[in-house]
Amino acid sequence: MNPPRTPAAVSAAATATTPTDTALPIATVPPPAPLALDRSGPVLRIGLNPAAQDDVLSTAVLDALINVLDDLHDQPDVRVLVLSSLGDDFCLGADRREYQDALDADPTGGTLLRIADKAHRLCQALENTHAVTIARVHGKVVGAGLALAAYCDLRAGADTCRFRMPEVGLGLAPAWGGAMGRLISEAGAARIRELMLTCETFDAPTAHRLGLLHKVAPLDALDEAVAAWTKPLARRSPQALLLTKRMLTGYTKAARTADTTLLDSHLLAAQLAGPR
Repeated sequence: MNPPRTPAAVSAAATATTPTDTALPIATVPPPAPLALDRSGPVLRIGLNPAAQDDVLSTAVLDALINVLDDLHDQPDVRVLVLSSLGDDFCLGADRREYQDALDADPTGGTLLRIADKAHRLCQALENTHAVTIARVHGKVVGAGLALAAYCDLRAGADTCRFRMPEVGLGLAPAWGGAMGRLISEAGAARIRELMLTCETFDAPTAHRLGLLHKVAPLDALDEAVAAWTKPLARRSPQALLLTKRMLTGYTKAARTADTTLLDSHLLAAQLAGPR
């Protein structure tokens, strides 16, 4: 006959026989990638991912785009690059919150200058890559978003697009990536002057008349309009495409009496870091 068990013994036995709770590992979800890449033969499609940066050009987006364009040096068989967005808008401009955070962390403006330099590097990489670049734009195309599209060789937009250069209205000079010279060479000084100074919103037909869009199509037909370019371009001689791009870029730059694009990052950083 077993001796009676004390309360302490009962408690100890229960502890020994009851499974203990084990901490389960917490699943970590990686942050969304700033870009979505899809390659089909000689055509590379890049989609800006607003889930990662709220439709703005953050440092993460700039770095990712620069890396993709740098990698193209080792992919000469990519003949066409299509730049679009996965969100409701193509791009709402530069990440001004990131600018403010950079100034808060470094009031001298040095960190902001490095961010602004990335914009210049990106625009130069777009202009100089061997691939023919196509901007597929829809929704709102604002500020730096318009600059990004302007640096593409060809631009197609939905007929519902709305464009705006709001920098002056925000108390800033339009200094992002050296875009002023590019916009002037693409659309003409008189109209770009008006749109920059007034910050007026303009529509897709106006952008088409200015030369900021080469094609305008209904949103549901926009991919078809882009495909009308990509399909024949994919069959063209890579050497002919590259030489023609280089010649067009050279003649365009030769039309500028002075290339001040390198000043943009310094102008922006100095203005934001200075007393307001």
